[in-house]
Amino acid sequence: MAMAETDARVDAPLLTESRDTAGVVRLTMNRPQAFNALSEGLLDALTEALGRLASDHTVRVVVLAGAGKAFCAGHDLREMRASPSHDYYRRLFDRCTRMMMAIQKMPQPVLARVQGIATAAGCQLVAMCDLAVAADDARFAVSGVNLGLFCSTPGVALSRNLHRKQAMEMLLTGDMIDAETARERGLVNRVVPAGQLDEEVARLAASICAKPAAAVAAGKCLFYRQLEMGIEAAYQLAGQTMACNMMDESALEGVQAFIDKRSPSWRGS
Repeated sequence: MAMAETDARVDAPLLTESRDTAGVVRLTMNRPQAFNALSEGLLDALTEALGRLASDHTVRVVVLAGAGKAFCAGHDLREMRASPSHDYYRRLFDRCTRMMMAIQKMPQPVLARVQGIATAAGCQLVAMCDLAVAADDARFAVSGVNLGLFCSTPGVALSRNLHRKQAMEMLLTGDMIDAETARERGLVNRVVPAGQLDEEVARLAASICAKPAAAVAAGKCLFYRQLEMGIEAAYQLAGQTMACNMMDESALEGVQAFIDKRSPSWRGS
């Protein structure tokens, strides 16, 4: 959580967007002087952008980044304290949940590019992304308990990334963990020197872009749905998904290419 200051440039967009020719879109949270704290405006900007990109078939991967020295320091505490009522806080956390779930529901993989700190809802944001690459000096915490506020909503995402006791230790102590510990515990996929962060993010995104979009989208949807099921229902859903996937043009071509001992020729991927 961040005790955010007033934006230095009131005319600066809260979220910037860029894309490359391969279909990789980079969304950059742009409140560097506030450690990219999740203000209501930034939450809305993220929700809108993720929803729009989800229906854009030219988008293959979304990279979520933070401007400045930090990835994201969580909710904007000054803004939260300005309207202290139960109804307001309920609406705020519902708003945040919609944004977090938009990441999981969109068909394209979302990759977190993490530098500096990712704390409270910022750590939740990393956990909700499908993949994460961190600079070796990045640090992570769900630190609300230090302020008397247990990080309940970040705990939902954290407990789906880490083992229970590891997640509970972070939630109960509010202590920071370093990037390598975050990798060992499953919060991030890769840790690289800060100067190589963009290169590693691009490498991982390129690997995904080289795969058929239909298979990636179907696989992402299945992955999260089956996690919440019993094992028999999960296998039934997985089998149905694979049967549908096998009838897709890209899968038919991929299997035939394997049989023919040649490289597949995927259209529109």
